[in-house]
Amino acid sequence: MHVGVAYADKFKQTWLKLDVPEGSTAREAIERSGLLDQFAEIDLSVNRIGIFGRLVQLDTRLNDGDRIEIYRPITADPETTPRRDDPEAGQND
Repeated sequence: MHVGVAYADKFKQTWLKLDVPEGSTAREAIERSGLLDQFAEIDLSVNRIGIFGRLVQLDTRLNDGDRIEIYRPITADPETTPRRDDPEAGQND
């Protein structure tokens, strides 16, 4: 079965395609991908994951063609950070 595993830190985006056995879980695909060795900051007890933008659990069974995404924690408070598309954002009065 063919799946993809994606992760992006602030410097690099990685999307790996790999074959996994039928019945594999999201955790198994992430472990098989090697991303846990490549990015030491990934902690599956902390980082949330999704499939095509929908949050899922690590024990979710995969379907052929799924893209598993590993999400980073939000580091900016969206309530206090100016929007990028706001023309007045960042301007001093």
